[in-house]
Amino acid sequence: MADIRMEAQIFFDSHVPNALRQALEYAGDDGFVASLPQLLHARANAPYDNIIWNTWFTSYTEENVVTTPGGTHVIVVVHGGGIYASPERFERTYRASVDRSSPEGFTGQYSGKLSTREAGDVLNGRLPDGTEIPVYPLDEFKRGVSDLPRRYGVVLDYELARKSTRGFDTFEVLRDEPNLIARAGGVEPLAAYLDKAQARHGTKVMRNWHPYNRIDPSQPQTRVVFLAGNQGGVGTENDDDDDYGYDAEYGIGGDACIHNMARYVAVAPRDVSTSLRYLDFET
Repeated sequence: MADIRMEAQIFFDSHVPNALRQALEYAGDDGFVASLPQLLHARANAPYDNIIWNTWFTSYTEENVVTTPGGTHVIVVVHGGGIYASPERFERTYRASVDRSSPEGFTGQYSGKLSTREAGDVLNGRLPDGTEIPVYPLDEFKRGVSDLPRRYGVVLDYELARKSTRGFDTFEVLRDEPNLIARAGGVEPLAAYLDKAQARHGTKVMRNWHPYNRIDPSQPQTRVVFLAGNQGGVGTENDDDDDYGYDAEYGIGGDACIHNMARYVAVAPRDVSTSLRYLDFET
């Protein structure tokens, strides 16, 4: 009888679509590319010397700024693949006109522009690949949702998100931070991650980033959420301007340019009996 285990693999490339394409191919129909809640869950259950803690990752989580039919600006966080779930959607943005009046391409802060239809659809849980997902208001999500699927959305008010922490804050404050609750997959998963992150070096504060105090919310747009990390966790409480790079522990970021390098994690079932990984080579 085959010994099937879920195995994870990292896919890095200087071009986001290439990394995502490789990750999706590895995941296949029975696996998945890790969203931010899944990456945080893996960290919360891994030792600190595991690579999951010691480098940065691109999550399969996106944050969409859209406007409701009533004119209210909101953020729709989608875990497990949203509008930018495919390499082709990234490529379409990259190859669009660079003219600021272009309906496609990048905004002035290098997030991906959305069409009016894409923005309206994601608010109602409809994705470009035909998938329909549940979308939970933040208040309901904070109370807890049982049996969350891998792919779902959370809606929070734009002004609430804009006023949230951008930069350092204490772990106690971050436990109730709206953006982080939506990003982490709920109150309890966030608390589990923050406990583990704080215990790494006994630190008092952590960084959390968002772009919502410097963008135009009337322009529908998407960003991908990144999870920082580096060897040993150096920089967690360092206020030096030199520790903002991809090798720095700058917390969780949702304001990075999506036209950049990527490091995805894909997970898929594999037959252990066909792999070299578990063989004993010593005589």
